[in-house]
Amino acid sequence: MASNGAEARKLRKAIIPAAGFGSRMLPATKSIPKEMLPVVDRPLIHYIVAEALEAGIEHVAIVTSRQKGEIEDYFDEHFELDRTLRESGKNELADRLQSDVPGVGSVSFVRQQRAEGLGHAIWSARQLVGDEPFAVLLPDMLKVGARGCLAEMVEMYDETGGNIIAVMSCDPADTHKYGIVSLEGDGPLINAIVEKPEKGTAPSNLYVSGRYILQPEIFNIIETLERGAGNEIQLTDAIVKLMDDQEVRACEFQGHVYDCGNPAGYVSANVNVARRRGIAIEVHED
Repeated sequence: MASNGAEARKLRKAIIPAAGFGSRMLPATKSIPKEMLPVVDRPLIHYIVAEALEAGIEHVAIVTSRQKGEIEDYFDEHFELDRTLRESGKNELADRLQSDVPGVGSVSFVRQQRAEGLGHAIWSARQLVGDEPFAVLLPDMLKVGARGCLAEMVEMYDETGGNIIAVMSCDPADTHKYGIVSLEGDGPLINAIVEKPEKGTAPSNLYVSGRYILQPEIFNIIETLERGAGNEIQLTDAIVKLMDDQEVRACEFQGHVYDCGNPAGYVSANVNVARRRGIAIEVHED
């Protein structure tokens, strides 16, 4: 049951913001959306949508921008490819590709017409979410574990309701690189989020790691929010304001996270996902 005594409203919808330029992965992302970069044999966004659907999400809204049409094409039927594979006797592969296509109406797309930050990207999908709680999954952050990160969060949400942020622990020496949460006592209630605290001042070693469950009231906050870091509308700033009226909890993911928005994290994701699938990896030292 939710903490206020009322049953939590069912979580049915998720937003995946995929409108960014992917500047940390240039020059590859000059012509390929960063979300379409392959991790082993599937594009990154495939894993993110699969995580959402595994958690029981019924409708995924992907926020895109110009030159991101490949994402829409990926989640569509490919009749010519299917026919060619079947005519070549590759029915098993054709069946697998067919099973990867989400059901009709389960994925939709909206444009972020101006690059004004993560908060603005989330706000751009407000009409698709309506007056419902929703999840946010950042496609840069690939999470790998026995269960999906969002599935773990939904389990907590069904008990508590409210708002939930996925967190991961980091080396205390690295807390200045992240947005760090401060917890009330032993947690999980969050009482503050400190963006990149100075060394030695972090309230914990738990950092915000790219998954959220949020109540729809945050859309009104984003709409009137002043620009923050980078002269952009920041989701974290909106969550901090939301905390004035609603509870926000931390859910520590029991798995691994790979930041595929930078080369080191992207390479690590490919190597480790391949190993999890039993694919032999050769590493040559020069």
